[in-house]
Amino acid sequence: MKERDPSTLPRSKTADATLCDEACRQSDLLRHREAQESNAWLVAIVENSHDAILSKTLDGIVTSWNRGAQRLLGFEATEIIGQPITKIIPDDCLAEEVDIISKLRRGERIDDFETIRRAKNGEIVEVSVTVSPVRDEDGNIIGASKILRDVTDGKRAAQRQLLLLREMNHRVKNLFALTSGLVALSARSAESVEELAATLEGRISSLARAHALTLPDFSENGDHLGSTTLLSLISGVLEPYLDLADVEVHGAEITVSDRPLTSLALLLHEFATNAAKYGALSVIEGRLSVGVSSEGSTVEILWTESGGPAPSPSTEGFGTKLEQVSVQGLNGAIQRNWRTDGLEIRLRFPVTALGCG
Repeated sequence: MKERDPSTLPRSKTADATLCDEACRQSDLLRHREAQESNAWLVAIVENSHDAILSKTLDGIVTSWNRGAQRLLGFEATEIIGQPITKIIPDDCLAEEVDIISKLRRGERIDDFETIRRAKNGEIVEVSVTVSPVRDEDGNIIGASKILRDVTDGKRAAQRQLLLLREMNHRVKNLFALTSGLVALSARSAESVEELAATLEGRISSLARAHALTLPDFSENGDHLGSTTLLSLISGVLEPYLDLADVEVHGAEITVSDRPLTSLALLLHEFATNAAKYGALSVIEGRLSVGVSSEGSTVEILWTESGGPAPSPSTEGFGTKLEQVSVQGLNGAIQRNWRTDGLEIRLRFPVTALGCG
């Protein structure tokens, strides 16, 4: 059948066809513009994401790389696009990539897979990885998109929390064991229930003050903010006696870890208890000077009493198992000098016993 010349068609039909064609063209342009705007929007989201977002082929070649990936791993897009993805994977994690590719070919998605990646400077970064297959217009899998999230800070925080929980558990066990030992030792020398109660109260209170000094002070990011010194420990133990006599604590600020504090606190508490019973702390005129010094690899605590009753070995009463255990715990030695004007005690131990290097 012969086609009719459009010029022979009625004018109204020709105009309608022209309008229809223009409408279709405008519709196509609108869809194209919307698609471009949508793509630009998605590109902006990806490019400005804090997370590292990248894509690769099934052969493992990097095809895109956003700013988040640059911040996390150090490579600029121009350095890494076209390079194998194995450039950011440590050698001992290469098997992971083989498994990931295998799952991608089956159309599987991998969510929140925790692993490590290697930055440009060689630093190892702990990351959580999400991998999704990328398909072409026909639905064929042609590659993968990856989102890497830095979990280093979170992992470190979890490790710090676990460490603190373990330390707390260790300390609680030690305190229970130590308290049990103090009860047994105190009971051997106590002549009455009242004396036992008073002795235990003093010793346990001294331990509590020493324990409070060992509690770490942490900033929001978990950094340790402070440390304990021998002077702080001595001042803490002597605090209950400050109104009983003239007490002076002086000397070197020597840092001490929590490990030897129990032994030191018990020794200092017994020194103070005996001074309050028989020595300088038993009278208002008494004076007590406690000095801390360090010479080479040795630390010395010099305890000097004056102005109190004349001391004697019979009233000192410290040749106990408690002293022996405490001094042994410090790998130290103790020496007493019963002077006419007051007792002098020298406690010497290696600086390494303080556990601070």
